[in-house]
Amino acid sequence: MAATPETLHTDIKQRFGEDLEDNLVSECVKLCQQHNINGEDLFFKWEAVRFSRGPTQFSLGDIQEIKKSMQRDLMKANVAKKFARGNLSGPQSRNFGATPVKTGVRPTVMGTPTPIKPMMRPQDGFDLSRVAEKVLPVAGPSRVAFVGPSLDEESRKKRAYRYMYEKVSERSEVLDDRIDYFGDLVKAYYDVEELGDPAAVTEEEVIVVGRVALDSESSSGPVKLNEASLMLESSRMMGSGVRVPVRFDPEVSVRRGKRGMGGQGFFPGAIVALKGKNGGGGSFLATEILTLPPLQPSAALVKPESGDSHFSMFVVSGPFTSDADLQFRPLQNLISKLKTSKPAVVLLCTSQSIIQVGPFIDTTHPSIKVGDIDATPHDMFRTEFIDRLRDFLDSSPGSIVLLIPSVRDILSDHAVFPQCELSHALCNDPRIHLLPNPARFTINGVHIAASSVDVLFHLRKEELFKRAAEIEPLTAPVDPEGQGPSDAMANLCRHVLQQRNFYPIFPVPLDLAHEVNLDVSHSDLLYLAPEDDEEEEGVGSSADPSPAKCAPDVLVIPSRLKQFSKVVDHTVAINPSSLTKSTYAVLEYAGHTAPGPVRDRLKVEISRLEG
Repeated sequence: MAATPETLHTDIKQRFGEDLEDNLVSECVKLCQQHNINGEDLFFKWEAVRFSRGPTQFSLGDIQEIKKSMQRDLMKANVAKKFARGNLSGPQSRNFGATPVKTGVRPTVMGTPTPIKPMMRPQDGFDLSRVAEKVLPVAGPSRVAFVGPSLDEESRKKRAYRYMYEKVSERSEVLDDRIDYFGDLVKAYYDVEELGDPAAVTEEEVIVVGRVALDSESSSGPVKLNEASLMLESSRMMGSGVRVPVRFDPEVSVRRGKRGMGGQGFFPGAIVALKGKNGGGGSFLATEILTLPPLQPSAALVKPESGDSHFSMFVVSGPFTSDADLQFRPLQNLISKLKTSKPAVVLLCTSQSIIQVGPFIDTTHPSIKVGDIDATPHDMFRTEFIDRLRDFLDSSPGSIVLLIPSVRDILSDHAVFPQCELSHALCNDPRIHLLPNPARFTINGVHIAASSVDVLFHLRKEELFKRAAEIEPLTAPVDPEGQGPSDAMANLCRHVLQQRNFYPIFPVPLDLAHEVNLDVSHSDLLYLAPEDDEEEEGVGSSADPSPAKCAPDVLVIPSRLKQFSKVVDHTVAINPSSLTKSTYAVLEYAGHTAPGPVRDRLKVEISRLEG
């Protein structure tokens, strides 16, 4: 029962003091009546308001602050109720406002009532733990043959490794093994019997393989790599792991590079092969830059069981909401676009799939950082992403959705790179596939590699391009019309392919270290091609496509740089930018029956999202 004004008057006088002015007492009484609280509750709220200011005299301004605080609490409570109650889309809510029918029957077209089972909801007081579990959606026949990373327990455990347990010996061993691996590739590619030591003084020229490093002594602070600070670090097997300064001959040349490039790019962590000698001056004089052997193109001849292999694919990258709010309006516009344009998509292609690259719930979002949210991140993800994607999948049977997380995702407890997939507790819909970051998979036999780390921006910031003459340049494959060999974005993507690594930079640039928590000991999960000699078995059918020793047909690497679609040798590289910039990519594959290499059967358009 609500307290009377006289009772509130006495209670307020007792709490705030007998000398409280009458006008303040009357305002306090009105406030208590409006919000159905007593004098003690009002006093506690005043103490919370004045906590950060120290002891002060109660005034009319304090009453206004208490009103604002109570209004904010009321708004948050209303938003929380919205998430708890859901929207008006359930079986009961669809008949909201319609003519009431008897409980337990549903009218039919023929007039014969059909028994129905009443819906039980937790907000109505039912204990759902004693009720049968909700039936999950069953995936119908997909119109694409998707093969992703292996889901067996051993593979999952390998991807969900324990980080922050790295040992220095493990890191150094991984870095050394990578140099030795490329050394074997260079010897086979250039028909060299033995590699030299860049630190050893020789009279004849030798070929050396090592990792580019920045001379920390000659540079102070985060300085970009330059010719004066460039050093070559060999492995312990080939050169005792010594770092040697590199100097380029004025007539330096590059062998077997892309025709028309006119040089070679260097960055910290890049594995390079050089020809020259150490004449005893304490540095290695390079006369030739040997281009690393390229990955071979994929065959992409595996056909799905349906016999039809052409498909279309939407590639979308986060963030999916602006920094101003957490309404996810760009994502809503995208789902609406898919629904309205579905007939055209079905007409032009046999199947459709969507790749969404995180972050989904961004830890760097201003509202997330200050905790100004009214629902848990898991609830936000299910409400804003999973429910909307399921709605789209229900309207487009046979489609699939692929989700790749980001190291900035608050949903992931694996905050290092390489990163395992999101927990299957977030989504167990068989039409939505959760992939690791980075990931390599096939769709109808087409090899696709994707990562959410902005490696292009990091490469662009750290790259040193050395001009050099060309020797035995490679003319094939020919660049498409309108794209020259000196295209900056294409050459950045070429670094990823040549280094066979989703993130070839080491160490991570100091001013960008907050963007990538690189785990060196598990760098094998970043490799585009495996280092072992295992044969490629059944790639594109039922085997894990990650060990494929071929160049990916499609390379998805989102970046803050301007969106683009480039043909890099045998690979189509895509930067869809972010959905907050209203851009996404649409890829169409003509199928295996069309003539020419895979890249000629791929068409990519960068589209803008209206609204």
